Amino acid sequence: MDKSIVYFMSNKNNTVIYIGVTSNLLKRVFQHKSKAYKGFTSKYNCNKLVYFDEFTNIKEAIEREKQLKAGNRARKEKLINSKNPNWDDLSDGWVFSFN
Repeated sequence: MDKSIVYFMSNKNNTVIYIGVTSNLLKRVFQHKSKAYKGFTSKYNCNKLVYFDEFTNIKEAIEREKQLKAGNRARKEKLINSKNPNWDDLSDGWVFSFN
């Protein structure tokens, strides 16, 4: 059973919040940190994982992502603060190695 993950990336000063969905959080966070793709997160230097939530199926994760994206910033901040009040990079200490 594959898990799907909704995650939030932010920048150094926590002024930008990016929301995404993935089935491989380690690989996806590495792609954001290394700016593997030119887009929103590379443009705004969103290289800090500040929140994630796991789902058992992709449809639930995508539905949750859409719900979160439609919400205002205060709701997103409240969700981050509930699990990560200091907005620490939750991927600190992760080892990124891919074959």
